[in-house]
Amino acid sequence: MFTGRKKTAIAAAAVVTALGLALSGCAGSAPGEAAATYDPDEEVTLDFAFWGNDVRAEMYNEAIAAFNEEYPNITVNSTFLAWDEYWEKRQTEAAGKNLPDVFQMDMTYVRQYSENGLLLDLTPYVGDIIATDGYDESVLDIASINDTIAGMPVSTNAIGMFENVVLTDQVGVEPFAGGDWEAYDEWLYQARDAAEAAGLEVWGGADPTSFIQPFELVLRSEGKSVFTEEGEVGFTKEDLADFWNRGGGLREDGVVTPQQRIQEVSPKGAFDSAQALTEIVWDNFGAPYLANLGDAYPDLNLLAPPVTEEGAKDLYKKAGMLISAAASTEHPEAAALFTDFLVNSPEVGAIFGTNRGMPASQTQLEGVELDETAQQIIDYEESIADRIGDAPPVPIVGYGSVEAKFKALGQELGFGTITVDDAVDQLFAEIDVIVNQ
Repeated sequence: MFTGRKKTAIAAAAVVTALGLALSGCAGSAPGEAAATYDPDEEVTLDFAFWGNDVRAEMYNEAIAAFNEEYPNITVNSTFLAWDEYWEKRQTEAAGKNLPDVFQMDMTYVRQYSENGLLLDLTPYVGDIIATDGYDESVLDIASINDTIAGMPVSTNAIGMFENVVLTDQVGVEPFAGGDWEAYDEWLYQARDAAEAAGLEVWGGADPTSFIQPFELVLRSEGKSVFTEEGEVGFTKEDLADFWNRGGGLREDGVVTPQQRIQEVSPKGAFDSAQALTEIVWDNFGAPYLANLGDAYPDLNLLAPPVTEEGAKDLYKKAGMLISAAASTEHPEAAALFTDFLVNSPEVGAIFGTNRGMPASQTQLEGVELDETAQQIIDYEESIADRIGDAPPVPIVGYGSVEAKFKALGQELGFGTITVDDAVDQLFAEIDVIVNQ
C-alpha cells in the first residue's frame, strides 16, 4: 500500500453507547487534506494522552525527552488515566471537539472516532513523515477506514494456543501435536482420561466454542468475517449454531473445564489458574499467564490453534494499540512527526520493550531487548506466516458489546441454562440493536 520513507530533513458497553451519543455531529478535516507546511523554527506544543500507569508514564517521559533532542521546538505535554477513565475523558473532549493532538487509540473505538470526523487522516504523512518501511503491508491496513488512515499500529499480536507443558507432564498426556479441530477434540478426551487416571481435577482446555475468537478463525477459513466492511453481519444463524453445537459433546462429556469451576477461580481463567492444559487466545498473553501461574509452572508452549481448512488464511495480526491524531489539531505535521517517533524509533523500542505489546514496526523492534517470552512470540508468528491473511474489517461501533454477549452466552451454554437455538437468537438480537442504534 505504501512504500519507502522520506526522513524529514527538517529538524465498556454502556460507555460505547454513551460515546456514540457524544460523538455524533462532530466534524473534522477532509480526508486526504494536504500536509501543512512545517516550520522547524516555530515553537509548537502538542497535547498527548495515553492509558496506563506510573510505569508507562515514566517510559513516555523518557521517550518525549528523546524526541525533544531531535525536535527541541516541539513541546509535548502528556497525561494518562486508567482504561475506563481514559475513554470517559476522551468522550467529553470529543463532544467539545478538543481531543488531544496525539493519543493512544484502541481498535474498539477507532471506527467510531474516525467516522465522526474526529481523527486526522494520516494518508498525506504515511510513507513520508511517518515511515512505513518497517511495516508489513497487511499491518498498515489495520486502521484503514473509508480510504483514510485513522491511526498507526504500535503493536500487533495474533491468535495462538498456549500449553502448560509442566501440567501436561503431571497429567501424563502427550502435548497436543497440532492438527485440525477433530484432532484437538480427540486430544481433549485423552487429556480428560489421563487426568482422571492421575487423580487430578484438570482438563485439556476450556470450551473453545465459548469465545468469539475461535469462531472468527472458523469463519475466516471459509472466506467470511464476523462483520463486513459495510458493518453488516458476515455469518448466518446456521454458521453460529454449527459452531456452538460442536462444543455440545465436549461439554456434556465433561471434557472441557466446567463453567462452575471457571466461575470459582475468577477473575483468573481456566488456564492461568492451572485448571486447563491449553488455551486459545492472543499470543501476547504469555507474560500475564506466567505471572498468574507462578513458579510452579515456568514453561509454556505457544503453538498454532487448530486448523479448520488446510491452506486457509484464517489467522491475522491485530493491533494491540494505535497512535492517532486529532482532526482538530493545529499542528498536523508536528503531530505526524511525534507519531512517527512513537511507532518507529528504535530508541523508543529500547525504552518500552514490550510494555505496549510486540512492536508492529520492525524498525522499532530492532531496539527492543527481547526476553524469552517476547522471543517466543516472534518465533511463533514466523511459524504461522503461511496462515496469516489480511486483517478483518475495522470493528463496528459496539463490537465490544457483541464480544461480551458472545462470551456471556457461551457461559450459559456451559452451565446448560440455555439451548443453542436460544443463544443464537439472543446474539442476533443483540447485534440487531447495536447495528441499528
